[in-house]
Amino acid sequence: MRFRRALNEKKSLFREFKVPPPFQSSKDIFCLRAERVVNPYRKISFNNLEFRISEVPIRETVQLRIIPDKDTGVAEIRFWYKNKLVGIQKVKNEDLNLVHF
Repeated sequence: MRFRRALNEKKSLFREFKVPPPFQSSKDIFCLRAERVVNPYRKISFNNLEFRISEVPIRETVQLRIIPDKDTGVAEIRFWYKNKLVGIQKVKNEDLNLVHF
């Protein structure tokens, strides 16, 4: 009863979940994060894997947002540079060598 009244009067601290800009989906928020620097060949390496990033200048920092999927065994890596999504690549979870709990 009190909760409904608080919602109607806009006095509740509960808010509707919205993905904040510039992010495109909840995958960009609830993920594993890392940063890497682009080398002169426009590549970055993460756990002995190399990824080609063509839209980012050399020696610039790229944010990696990693979303492992336990069911399919494939992880999606989303590359962000200056609040812009510059690429998406999929890799097997076992190749990434992430920590297992």
